[in-house]
Amino acid sequence: MSEIIAPIRIEGLAQFSRALRKLDADAPKGLRLAFNDAAEVVIARVRPKVPAVSGRARRSVKAKSTRTQARVAVGGPSAPYFPWLDFGGRTGRRKRTVRPFIKEGRYLFPGLEESHRDVQAVLERTLSDVVRSAGLEET
Repeated sequence: MSEIIAPIRIEGLAQFSRALRKLDADAPKGLRLAFNDAAEVVIARVRPKVPAVSGRARRSVKAKSTRTQARVAVGGPSAPYFPWLDFGGRTGRRKRTVRPFIKEGRYLFPGLEESHRDVQAVLERTLSDVVRSAGLEET
């Protein structure tokens, strides 16, 4: 787990998105939905591992994709302590609350590493669906 996960890069994605927009203004929305599907694969692995005292940290794991990136957001205003849960460190009054620091994290990055191949498979399938729904031919 000490290796950094290489991002999945899709060559020509920006040009593809622009071409979709020329065909139909709503067509790039399909890209965002495809990336949300890929992010949901990671979320399905991460969410059950996050501790749930109140459930806020677990509920804060969400897909927030764009038309060019699949994103998984964690924490936010409802669970600003999520980075501490995931990586550890000191917090609280006079930094008395200590959680052992783990550089790779406990939940998000290990979940991404576990689901890397599944994410790639989902991206291939959903992007092919976007191509077909736009009326373009795959080559």
